[in-house]
Amino acid sequence: MTSADASPPVDWADRANEAARSVTALFGRKLFFLPGTHLGAVKWPAPAWRDGLRGTLLDPWHYWWQAHYADCLVDAGRRELRNGAMPAARFNGAGKPSAGSLASRLVTGVWLRNAFTFVNNYYDDMAWLALAVLRLDGLAAETCKPGRRRNAGVRRSLTLQFDAACTNNLGGGAFWSKKRDFKNTPATAPIALYYARTGHRAKAQTLLDWLDATLFDPDQGLYLDGARLDPEGNVVIDRAVYTYNQGPVLGAQLELGGDANLARAADVVEGVARLLTVPVQPAPAAPGTAGARRMVLRCEGTGDGGLFTGILCRYLALAAVDARLPARTRATAARLVFDTADAFWEGKRLAAPSEGAGSTERPGRYIFSMHAADPADATYPPGAVVELSTQLQAWMAFEAAASITIAD
Repeated sequence: MTSADASPPVDWADRANEAARSVTALFGRKLFFLPGTHLGAVKWPAPAWRDGLRGTLLDPWHYWWQAHYADCLVDAGRRELRNGAMPAARFNGAGKPSAGSLASRLVTGVWLRNAFTFVNNYYDDMAWLALAVLRLDGLAAETCKPGRRRNAGVRRSLTLQFDAACTNNLGGGAFWSKKRDFKNTPATAPIALYYARTGHRAKAQTLLDWLDATLFDPDQGLYLDGARLDPEGNVVIDRAVYTYNQGPVLGAQLELGGDANLARAADVVEGVARLLTVPVQPAPAAPGTAGARRMVLRCEGTGDGGLFTGILCRYLALAAVDARLPARTRATAARLVFDTADAFWEGKRLAAPSEGAGSTERPGRYIFSMHAADPADATYPPGAVVELSTQLQAWMAFEAAASITIAD
């Protein structure tokens, strides 16, 4: 299925565990040293004088990065569950907390760090957290773990926010922020997916219909960014195309099903393959020979963009194993995930013992590139500050690949 078919089978679950160990070791911290909490530091390494305070008010607050961190931990927790949910199955060893426990502590950390609330000024941020908590609650139910009452409270609180975000202004859709001046794919799509997964299928379909009518570009087979009113009252479309916008739309289409949604999902997969990929040239297999060129998903750099391609991988993996889609579409989705994840893995580097205060206590941890097409030595050379978002992106790609192999 990938360009390395002749090689021994890849253990994607093992690669995902390596990423989980690396991210939690380098970035994971308690909040204010409080027991029962967990947060991801925004950057690694932090200045030595504040190494012990990472994840606190000294760092910028990126609510939605933590939501995707929680989602990755749930992925790891589901693999632990498939392996028996015993201490020996834990991604970080028998003596460490389970991935699900860390995810639950992370949700607590978000509540505390966000000033004792899960409500945020951005509806897309809240949608990502709601999706992660919904998956975490499913894991807690299967493993008989505590926290389900808290999870239900999160969903109730955030569902009220989504109901307020979805109005008839601009013909439908969901507002992006509390400013309520812009409706876009980044908010509308994950809210639609959340509604679909929580039984509000009519609401979800209404949001998808608005996206199709307002922001789908049939020439590209992709969704544009958003729509707003200009001072004269005309609808103005922001025609930017981002990788991550395609992912939750794809997820909502698959969750709802139906011929129209599935046909559009196939269009999106093909559009991604045609327009949102870049070439990567692997190292030659032998002197004088050139490796086969692969196309991997385009990455969007650092900051918030560092998450984008990982999010797309998560939902392409769902398409890769959905038997309702054409075989060609499934194969394309799988190839994009596997080749992108493989490029991230091939481009990794070890974190050097000299990098970061206390790093000698965390040997063998990996740094992944911010761009699948480039090695980490180029994008994050030793001494560079590494952002959490980009490391979660690679971890998501590995988890996506692992989910496809498990389904197979």
